[in-house]
Amino acid sequence: MQHPEHRKPGELIFAAFLTCASLFLLYSAYGISGFESLSAPGAIPMATTFAMVVTSILVLIRTFRAKPEAEGRFFVDVLPARIAIIAAMLIAYAFALQPLGFLPTSAIFLILSIKYLTQKSWLFSIGIGLFSLIGIYMVFRIVFTVLMPAGIVPEGEILAFIRSLLSGGN
Repeated sequence: MQHPEHRKPGELIFAAFLTCASLFLLYSAYGISGFESLSAPGAIPMATTFAMVVTSILVLIRTFRAKPEAEGRFFVDVLPARIAIIAAMLIAYAFALQPLGFLPTSAIFLILSIKYLTQKSWLFSIGIGLFSLIGIYMVFRIVFTVLMPAGIVPEGEILAFIRSLLSGGN
């Protein structure tokens, strides 16, 4: 395997994050059953996360030893504004999902993200966003009956109305 002599922007931070995440997962795996026996419920998760800790530490050491790349810029090469904005939108979506519910939150997220990413008209963004939302809703809520946060939309009444239409009004 070839070892790079220079590290990219953000690579050291990412290697440190992986090490910390691996240590946290090892701690969580230990919490399952501790070191009771090799056949304990936590044995496989602990072995797996221990391997993650060892390899992530090796990666961290190798990354730390590499010289920083002179030309790299973190916010241009690793985290451009477009990705940061979509990530912020995803975080806002996660926080708004419970109080507003799946339908309005997803509609707003899809429409705004399509508008931002495609730079097309609002009519196009609204059309594609709502069409996608209807497809997603039908597959997950109606076909697979996945419960989604209802929020401010009276979802039960809407589903009852749709079912009455599909059953011929009976």
